[in-house]
Amino acid sequence: MITEIGIVAGEVWHYLDKHGEITLSQLVPGIKQPRDITLMSVGWLAREGHVVIWQEQSDLKIRLR
Repeated sequence: MITEIGIVAGEVWHYLDKHGEITLSQLVPGIKQPRDITLMSVGWLAREGHVVIWQEQSDLKIRLR
């Protein structure tokens, strides 16, 4: 599972590089991976300092650092 999370983290990074600042609700269908794996991958990227996540109104936004 760690390998899959890492692979999806790469997909998330590339998606954010192409699309810029987005909401998590846009990211999940955008990369076409399971929601749980996508969220774990976002957490991985956040922990390593590659992304910034913040609350904006009723959604979470994410962008590359």
